[in-house]
Amino acid sequence: MLFNVPVIPDERVVEALNRDANSFYSCHFSLYAADIDDCRHRVQFIETDRWIDFLASVRIGRKFLLMNSRVHANGAYLEPDRLRKVIEILRSMLKAKVIDGIIFADAYYLQAISDAGGDEASELEAIPSINCVPDSYDRIASLLEFIASTRFRLPKTLILDRSLNRRPDALKEVSARCRKAFPNVKLELMANEGCLYHCPYKLTHDCHISMLNLGQSLDTYRINRELGCMRTLQRDISLLFKSPFIRPEDVGAYEPYVDVLKLCGRTLGVPFLMRVVDAYLNRKYSGNLLDLMDAMDGTAEWLHVANDLLPADMLQRLLSCSRECSTCSYCKDLIERCATRKAINLQRL
Repeated sequence: MLFNVPVIPDERVVEALNRDANSFYSCHFSLYAADIDDCRHRVQFIETDRWIDFLASVRIGRKFLLMNSRVHANGAYLEPDRLRKVIEILRSMLKAKVIDGIIFADAYYLQAISDAGGDEASELEAIPSINCVPDSYDRIASLLEFIASTRFRLPKTLILDRSLNRRPDALKEVSARCRKAFPNVKLELMANEGCLYHCPYKLTHDCHISMLNLGQSLDTYRINRELGCMRTLQRDISLLFKSPFIRPEDVGAYEPYVDVLKLCGRTLGVPFLMRVVDAYLNRKYSGNLLDLMDAMDGTAEWLHVANDLLPADMLQRLLSCSRECSTCSYCKDLIERCATRKAINLQRL
C-alpha cells in the first residue's frame, strides 16, 4: 500500500517524507495564497515563488494542489483579473514541475478556471475532492463525465467516500466497477480523518470554513462544541468507533480494493504529521488512537483511547456492524475496556 501525504512549509516534514519517498504515491498541499482557497482555515500566507521553490525540494512523484473550497465568492467565478491570476500561478507551478493536478469540490469554480485557461488546464488532472461524496460508481462516473467536458485532464487517481471504509460490500462493488471501467486509475481511501459516520454537520461545516475564508465572522469551534460533533461525542463517546477511520494495524485489510491511503491533518502541526506518517508506515501505533485522527483533536484533549488495547478483530466486528446501537453494546464495551478520561490522574470511564 502506498500513501498520499500532506506537505506543509516545514523542513522537518519534507526531510521525513523524502527519507521514505518510495512509500508515497502522491502528496497534497495548500497554496497559502490570499485569493486561492481550500477546505481548511487559512492560518498563514506564503509568497508563491518561495512556496514553489520549497515544493521543488519534495521528492514525491505526484503533487496536487488543493483548490477544494466548498464555495467561492462571485468574483472568483466571474472576474477576469482574478481568474487570470489563478492561471498565472498554475503556469508557474507547471513550469517548475511541482504540480500534476488540482483537487476540487466546487464544479462552478473548475469550469471557470477551465474557461479562463488554455494549455494550463489541459496539462493538469482535475481530481474530485472526497467532499464530492464519491460513494458509488454512478456518482464517480458522473463526476468524470463533468471533468471530461472541461479542458482539464481526467484524473489518474480517485479518492472514494469515507463511508466505504465501513461498507465492505459497497467498497468491493465500487472498486471492481472502477477498475474494470478505468483500469489505469489508482483508487484511494482516506485513513485518519476521524469524522462522525455520515456526519450530519459535514456539508455545513465545509461551508462555514468557506465563509471564514471569505472574511465572514464565525466561531466554528464554539459551534461544533455547543451544537455539533464535539457535543455529540460528549453525549456518547462510543460513537467514535462508528467513525470510518482506518487504524495503522488494519491497512492490509484494504489492499485488495484500493491502491493508496490518504493521510490527512495538515493544519495540526509538525508533531502530528510526523506521528501519523510514522504510525502508518510501520502499521502500528502504541498511543492514544485519537492522536492520529485529524478531526478529533478536540476530543483527544480529554479522552485517551489506548490503541494497543483495542482487539485485533475490531475491524471485522465494525465491518459487520448493523448500526443498530440499541441492540448492541460492542462499542460501549470497548470504551469501558480501552478508554480513560484525561485528568491529573486518569480515571477509568
